[in-house]
Amino acid sequence: MSESDAAPAGPCRRPTSGVESSFSASRLGAVPRRGTGDVEKDDVTPALPCTAMTKKHTDGWSAADIPDQAGRRFVITGGNSGIGLEAARMLARAGGDVLITSRSAEKGAAAIDDLRSSDIVGSVDVAELDLADLASVRAFAESQLAGDAPIDVLINNAGVMATPYSRTVDGFELQFGTNHLGHFALTGLLIERIAQSEAGRVVNVSSIAHRQGAIDFDDLMSERKYSRFKAYGQSKLANLLFTMELHRRRHRRGDEVLSVACHPGMSATNLSTGMSDGILGKVIGITKRFEPTYTQSAADGALPTVRAACDPDAKPGDYFGPDGFGELRGKAVVVKAKPKAYDVHDARALWERSVALTGIDY
Repeated sequence: MSESDAAPAGPCRRPTSGVESSFSASRLGAVPRRGTGDVEKDDVTPALPCTAMTKKHTDGWSAADIPDQAGRRFVITGGNSGIGLEAARMLARAGGDVLITSRSAEKGAAAIDDLRSSDIVGSVDVAELDLADLASVRAFAESQLAGDAPIDVLINNAGVMATPYSRTVDGFELQFGTNHLGHFALTGLLIERIAQSEAGRVVNVSSIAHRQGAIDFDDLMSERKYSRFKAYGQSKLANLLFTMELHRRRHRRGDEVLSVACHPGMSATNLSTGMSDGILGKVIGITKRFEPTYTQSAADGALPTVRAACDPDAKPGDYFGPDGFGELRGKAVVVKAKPKAYDVHDARALWERSVALTGIDY
């Protein structure tokens, strides 16, 4: 039972030497809790918070609606299983060339074998990437920039969900560090290559859990009190704020990189791996028996991601999800996030804090 593709949560890892283990607001005194100064006129783009819903937006997509993707190259983080794997399969079947990433070389190779045994048309390949390690993020980005292969679409899909408290290699709370900061850094390192594409696009995979999320600027790393579900909700809300702010900043630069988001509803993937401990694990085990009544397959859950990646009518800030009850399952349509996902001040403050934490500015 889960909502997005994931790399299984690893054991608690210590920060590398020289990295501070505390990231409270007081340690980042130069970074304001909210955005600095007044909101610039260009910060509010007519396409945000929500473009007008046309029939093309509200008509649900199925796999049959995917346009020809021949000649386009997609990079999908966490594509070795679940939503990412199924999105890779659909895009490759449509003729796209797909590079998936995986923390595990063994799991990545198995995923490629799986994809190549399908009736795909485009090419598929895999590379190692650990979003919980900024050195790995930089190494992966450098490997992509070393060649001349285009990146038409970056799909920030990988993630962890409701894990016990743990830290990334760089000392960040695991969920915020992996789900948001890792993708923030990766996008920044690859954005100029994406911008070279005639139709460059960044897709951030969020979750319906963002509705329970709030950005705690005074305790981003949950050092004072940790709730695994609140931390997950915060990271998924951060995905949406990042989506909107990325659009605003690229718009001011005058480029046409499209920034959109999506969520898979409730899809049967391995994202709940991090919830296998204790009483919670037993509850999850019981609820899995009833999954077919409220979840959808990973393939159906991947449709919002695929639509976000290749819908020619997508607009800046569009957020795709299932059209069924509670957005749990159904065909892919444009949906609405909660109002705080479109908060210009929070988006700017989060961007500034993310730059300070990762050291990557763009």
